Amino acid sequence: MKKKDIKILLVDDEPDILEIVGYNLSNEGYKIETATSGIEALKIAPVFQPNLILLDIMMPELDGIETCEKLREKPEFTDTIIVFFTARNEEFSQSAAYDAGADDYVTKPIKPKILLKKIKALTRRLAQDEKELVQTMGSLIIDSGSYSVLINGEKIALPKKEFELLSLLISSPGNVFKRDEILSKVWTNVIVGDRTIDVHIRKLRKKIGDQYFDTIKGVGYKFVSDAE
Repeated sequence: MKKKDIKILLVDDEPDILEIVGYNLSNEGYKIETATSGIEALKIAPVFQPNLILLDIMMPELDGIETCEKLREKPEFTDTIIVFFTARNEEFSQSAAYDAGADDYVTKPIKPKILLKKIKALTRRLAQDEKELVQTMGSLIIDSGSYSVLINGEKIALPKKEFELLSLLISSPGNVFKRDEILSKVWTNVIVGDRTIDVHIRKLRKKIGDQYFDTIKGVGYKFVSDAE
């Protein structure tokens, strides 16, 4: 995907940031829309359909964390790249950002050159998404382009982390993935407890089918294909 086709929604309540960052992004060739609040972003996003959202955490009325969570609830934004703007050393906010479904974060004060490099790296995956990577496993069809699963023709939309966990397990059917490996590959740069994995597995069992997941007590989980 070329820069001129990439749409970025910039959300911040500081006019200076909207002006400076917006100028640099437009000058680089990206299509830009701006919003001054989370509430406004939720109205613009469905119409603009951005590929990437730059979202400030500290905003009045509806903060960035809440805005991100509401966006991730909508199927059309499950694979949208979301990057947070956060004040330096806000470790709690950064952790909460990842839990809400963010892909990355940028600390303030924002340095345009660094931001542009980060955006370039993050949007490389859009070219891959365009290939509509689809994996078939018996009665399951895993669509990486839409973060969804088809079971006997019925589409099931999954939140980002559930989809990433399923994708990891299904990448090697029958292989036991240890808890530490799952945490390092699915919850990168975020500290969460073992209980987080169990909760996500339980949700996948309900949505996909209990028969596809085996628990290896004290070790981890594995995906069981139809053929096994």
